[in-house]
Amino acid sequence: MGGGIIMRKFFKIIFVGFVFVFVTLGANANEILGKWKTEGGETALISKCGGEFCIVLKTGTYKGQNIGKVKAEGAKYKGTVRDPADDKTYTGNISVAGDNLKMQGCIAIFCKTQKWTRM
Repeated sequence: MGGGIIMRKFFKIIFVGFVFVFVTLGANANEILGKWKTEGGETALISKCGGEFCIVLKTGTYKGQNIGKVKAEGAKYKGTVRDPADDKTYTGNISVAGDNLKMQGCIAIFCKTQKWTRM
């Protein structure tokens, strides 16, 4: 009789753990979505595109250009980002903390970093 109660408690703990993980991962992925103000004052939109997130400029000289594609990897996002001014593509790393986004693009040891704010 005691074994059945222990098993039910065990499965309940496992179930609650899975729910927590899925809710946390879902919230994490959604925090990157939306409109962002770039350092240069342009508006960029980050939206889902398949299993990734696409970054498209909505205003400015390079309006309409796709400047990145990243995948969620834990609390960060990794993929590629493109600087439309020099038309170079970089290995991209993005982290989001509340209404602040930090994007870093690197080629070998040379990196560029921008900080964006949520609109």
